[in-house]
Amino acid sequence: MAAGNHSTVTEFILAGVSEQPELQLPLFLLFLGIYVFTVVGNLGMITLIRLCSHLHTTMYYLLSSLSFIDFCHSTVITPKMLVNFVTEKNVISYPECMTQLYFFLIFAISECHMLAAMAYDRYVAICSPLLYNVIMSHQACFSLILGVYIIGVVCASVHTGCMVRVHFCKLNVINHYFCDLISILKLSCSSTYINELLILVFSSINILIPSLTILSSYFFIIASILRIRSTVGRSKAFSTCSSHISAVAVFFGSAAFMYLQPSSNSSMDQGKVSSVFYTIVVPMLNPLIYSLRNKDVNVALKKMSEQRVLL
Repeated sequence: MAAGNHSTVTEFILAGVSEQPELQLPLFLLFLGIYVFTVVGNLGMITLIRLCSHLHTTMYYLLSSLSFIDFCHSTVITPKMLVNFVTEKNVISYPECMTQLYFFLIFAISECHMLAAMAYDRYVAICSPLLYNVIMSHQACFSLILGVYIIGVVCASVHTGCMVRVHFCKLNVINHYFCDLISILKLSCSSTYINELLILVFSSINILIPSLTILSSYFFIIASILRIRSTVGRSKAFSTCSSHISAVAVFFGSAAFMYLQPSSNSSMDQGKVSSVFYTIVVPMLNPLIYSLRNKDVNVALKKMSEQRVLL
């Protein structure tokens, strides 16, 4: 490695999801199918929201941004993993590894805060419906989305900037299928105290703040729904946020399963399975959740289908 990187390692070897040869082709086909579904689902959701005028609201602009994040999140990891299934040696160069780590962190962190922004949007819609268009104006929506990406870029830049200062001497086998922050640090032959401190600080910020925002938003949402006397009114109010509740449960549930297990009780293989769900399966599920559980999206899909038939 060049002197500027303070490392003798020029490339890493990714251990992959499984080292069993007989599983390589089935896993390749499985993850290829998931990736195709992810791309079609998320790009389809973005296109649908752009083309259908009745979806031009703050809620769906935020959903469109979530779909973009999911698409990018999956694209950062899955194509390289697919290539590794059909090659003899899972090699990734040092610059490629740092680039993958950087963009993975941007979109993983952005998703946490985007889900929090969507929870706040639902809180305003249900608890202050008369002021919704004022509070959640297009300018406010743009500011929320921009803020989400700024947080992701800043945190990822700090993490990656500190990572390139870490020394890698001999060990170069990453026991994972992508360049994960913790897996890379385990190969270091220099002090990683600052990196570990940053992980602790930023993880607390990027998990605690979105979690508190989501929990407090839904506390007030539920309290507001319970004050509605009409059963139909309660059902309608709950249906406006049911898709988001499902998306939050899937994302944070899989993340908790991955990060909150005691290390002594979980093997690296279990960690990889958790990571697969968190990094690859969840981006596929979000457009499916919103298309199945959202009436407006279903109406838009039907209109688009009818227009195609007429053409």
